Parts: sequence; structure tokens; C-alpha cells
Amino acid sequence: MGKDEILELLTQIEAGKITAAEGFEQLRDLCYVDIGCAKIDSSRETRCGFPEAIYGAGKTPIQICEIMQRLAASSANNIIASRCSAEAYACVVQRLPEAHYNEAARMIYLRRHQVGIGNIAVVCAGTSDLPIAEEARLTAELMGASVTVIYDVGVAGIHRLLAATSQLKIANVVIAVAGMEGALASVVGGLVACPVIAVPTSVGYGASFGGIAALLAMLNSCSSGVTVVNIDNGFGAGYAAAVINKQSVSGSIT
Repeated sequence: MGKDEILELLTQIEAGKITAAEGFEQLRDLCYVDIGCAKIDSSRETRCGFPEAIYGAGKTPIQICEIMQRLAASSANNIIASRCSAEAYACVVQRLPEAHYNEAARMIYLRRHQVGIGNIAVVCAGTSDLPIAEEARLTAELMGASVTVIYDVGVAGIHRLLAATSQLKIANVVIAVAGMEGALASVVGGLVACPVIAVPTSVGYGASFGGIAALLAMLNSCSSGVTVVNIDNGFGAGYAAAVINKQSVSGSIT
């Protein structure tokens, strides 16, 4: 139930068109809805501006399907389910034919509308980092942002990154995705005036320790304005970037 629906319901109660008891029945699930396998945060959209996202890893296709179906019924916004298999998508699309699947990002989603405000740049070091970069891109787009992608521009061939400097400088936020030694975020941080969200990936040989080397390098960046999310957390980076981008656009308007 969205803000407008709550206000309309309270107006009807105030006008005596429905009883307080009837209003309570409509509001009783405002905090969460218990469907057995999950307690869905049905008021997340009202509090935070975007519905609860589904983390698909560890859930069965049926569970993902049931949660997504309930979210789709209670919100007119875009719906995201991350880290999902093609098998889960096959289950979801039977009940929600409008659902889509991005194989690289492993994301099932319902795109009800596309706003495309502001500008977020998603930069990734190499093709091996694409799944996480795509997760970040798609998350930010589904949250209403306009996204520019700059892929395969790692520091091993830094001229490729420098060639995209003009695109970086007009972004409200840059998401820098890199594995190995994770140097990309520090370089990008030294080129732009906007916030940089660094995403370490688990890409790399043995001494990268599954992304820990990149994580520590990004946390120890000497470039100001760089903040770091967890290893392979493209969703978290995309979400945070979309919030910053929205605030940036709102500030420029006011």
C-alpha cells in the first residue's frame, strides 16, 4: 500500500465512508505479510521509496515465485529478484508473463516503468567482472536512473579508461567494479568530482583470496570520495548509486 492509498483510506475513515474496523483490516498488513516461507516487508516502498528486493540465492524457485508474485500484486513499482537461476525464472514467468531475466546479472525483474533520471556511470575493469557490473547497472536502471556503461577499461590498459574521461566527468555517481588488485576505483576516484562506489569482485588468481585483496585495496584507497560495498555486491552498489543520483537530481532542480 503506497502513501496515496493510505491517505485515501484515512480520508474515507474520516468522512465516515468506512468504519475504523474496516480500515484496520486494510492496514493490518502494512508492516509485513507472512506467506509462510517469508515475511514480506510490505511497507518498504512507503518508507524507502522502493519495494523490498528479493535475494534469490538459497531460495527455491517456488519460494522466489511466491514472493515475487505477492510483491507484484502489492506494488506498481519495478520488482527485483537478484541471484536467481534460469530455473527460477522459468517458474516465475509461468505466473508473471511480464517478467524478464538477465542471464549475466542473474536477475529476474518486472519493469513497470522506466524513468531514466540523472546519470550513473558503471565502469568495470574486465569482461570477467561483467556479471557484477550488469547487476549494478540493472538495479540502478530499475530504480529509475539513467546509466552509462564503460566496460573493459582496467588499469592493465589504462589508456582505455582515460579515453572515457569525458563520460565519467558528467556522472552524478560512478560505480567502479574490479577484481584482481582492485586498482580501478582509486584511479577513477582521482579523475572525477562525484562520489565513487567501489565494488570488489571475486575475480582473480589464488592470492586475490576470492576478492579480499580487491576489497582491502579499495578500503585503503588514497583517493577521496571512494566508498566500498561488499565483495560481488553489484546490487548494493546499484541501489546506493540510484539513491545518490536521485538526491543529486532533486538538489539540482530545487
